[in-house]
Amino acid sequence: MDEKQFVVDALSIEESWRIFRIMAEFVDAIETLSGVRNAVSIFGSARTPPEDPYYRKTELLARLLAEKGFGVITGGGPGIMEAANKGAAEAGGKSVGMNIRLPHEQKPNQYANISIDYKYFFIRKVMFVKYAMAYVILPGGFGTMDELFEALTLIQTKRIKPFPVILMGSEFWGGLVDWIRGVMLRDGKISAEDLDFLQVIDDPEAVVRYIQRFVII
Repeated sequence: MDEKQFVVDALSIEESWRIFRIMAEFVDAIETLSGVRNAVSIFGSARTPPEDPYYRKTELLARLLAEKGFGVITGGGPGIMEAANKGAAEAGGKSVGMNIRLPHEQKPNQYANISIDYKYFFIRKVMFVKYAMAYVILPGGFGTMDELFEALTLIQTKRIKPFPVILMGSEFWGGLVDWIRGVMLRDGKISAEDLDFLQVIDDPEAVVRYIQRFVII
């Protein structure tokens, strides 16, 4: 066997073993989360400091959700994720942190009482959707936007059952919502009914009430 063929065969074997690693990560996540019911996935920036008003608002939201019997799922890191895990844990609720291994920013926060460590982004994203009864999106960056539009796409294409997708922070999200209405809808890239998938609600108590309209515990 020549050197080139040896390298090709070695790479092929590595790809095959990667499939088993992916399967193992799925199995571990499902077993860990099997007891989580009526959970709300909360997203937002890892760069949000504790003194930020959105940190405090997220903490309150998670506390209210836990008091109403909802579990809270986050990406397990700092910022908005930490605030949500903290609020849920201190209220005695299920506080799930689904951490992803990244070279910077993402370090697990101390408030998740159910914690998972992921290597693969796509498995983590599946779990966010699988165990969520609603999404609440706080101000964030590319990762937050990714989760938002993934959920909207899955609902629009009927790959999952519709659930509430709520943007908190009208002053942050207002420009995006205006662009969706004023450009995407105007140019026929989405339908008018697609706008119903998305709600903008600023008040944590109002968010909880809206979710309770769709989820009965």
